[in-house]
Amino acid sequence: MRSSDGKTRSVVSDQQGAGWDYSITRHPYHEHERPKGAHYCVYNRRLMAIWFDDQPVEDGYWLLRRKAAVLHTGEYVLEFRGPDAEALLDKLFTKDITKVKVGRCGYGLACYEDGGLLVDGILLRLAEDRFWYAQADGDFYSWARAHAAGMDVSITDPDVFVSQVQGPNSLKILEAAAGGLPEKFSYFACTKVDLGGQEVVITRTGYTNELGWEFYTAPHHDADALWAHLQKAGTEFGIELFGLDSMNIRRIEAGILNAGSDFNAETTPYAAGLGRFVDEDKGDFIGKSALATADRGRRSHGIKCPQGEPLISGEVFVDGTNVGTVTAGAISPYLECGVGIALMTTSDFGPGTSIEVRCKDGSCQSAELVEMPMYDQACEIPRGKLVDIP
Repeated sequence: MRSSDGKTRSVVSDQQGAGWDYSITRHPYHEHERPKGAHYCVYNRRLMAIWFDDQPVEDGYWLLRRKAAVLHTGEYVLEFRGPDAEALLDKLFTKDITKVKVGRCGYGLACYEDGGLLVDGILLRLAEDRFWYAQADGDFYSWARAHAAGMDVSITDPDVFVSQVQGPNSLKILEAAAGGLPEKFSYFACTKVDLGGQEVVITRTGYTNELGWEFYTAPHHDADALWAHLQKAGTEFGIELFGLDSMNIRRIEAGILNAGSDFNAETTPYAAGLGRFVDEDKGDFIGKSALATADRGRRSHGIKCPQGEPLISGEVFVDGTNVGTVTAGAISPYLECGVGIALMTTSDFGPGTSIEVRCKDGSCQSAELVEMPMYDQACEIPRGKLVDIP
């Protein structure tokens, strides 16, 4: 039975006592989340806060849109190092990894041999022969190890954790914390900065389509001191922690997909609307031959529902026929309606299609398939080209 039944969900909360939690890893900032009454999901066997008792979900959303919000994520970082690191990654990912320069990031999308999607994430090129891959939830480590046979490359877990600082004040916080903004810190850049006497890898990335950056906490860092430094720098700019439920609303509005729910092994990049991340003309990569003959039609679209919240795993109907499934749903405080993501059975249905969608209360409500992102379609907000504070 799937955990998303529309009525209950299974989450993790701290309780006193020792016991069976051996396979779960806590974030270095766990003790800073605990006083807020944190509740967690398990993501890459790591805990990621989904909401806090002291912060309503809508308040966290507006914090992100108007000030600055921090999420300590469950993304899992793998390190690829050695003479064949670039060649292996170019084999594993659909994009031409050889074009990612040192000090830049790339979007890493991996497929199975049949073209179905395995996982996605952000690839950081730290040196010519050294990369970090911050992956979404998924079984990528063993996949990479298996395909690295005979190659001169090491694949290791550097025990690094990713945190996101997102919102219109995020770069002001970085400027205050680092004593100035890094040079050439454009969208999808990665670099190192001094944060309170500690050198930290940061990237100009995020999961919100808001202005933002991420920082990578490694074992040698004093996490408590690092967090205290960021809090001090960010106090005047409204910095606060928030949970994944609040971020989820914004990522739906932005059309940012979640691996394993919005797409899976049965979905090609084209069906998910990610075809622009497939470099068909590059050398061989896993899934290339299958994708060469795959249907190019898109099946993933946004949902706007004026009278209800689309139910995750709920049906999407056209003229009474079930033609799709809701893969994400929420109420958007900004758009003042229900929003969601639908995976349709065929590419015959696109933006502008009138639908009925199963909603969280069990009813079916009139809705429409829409373009993603639902606003800021040129993605000017995360690039700093548009200040849009609602």
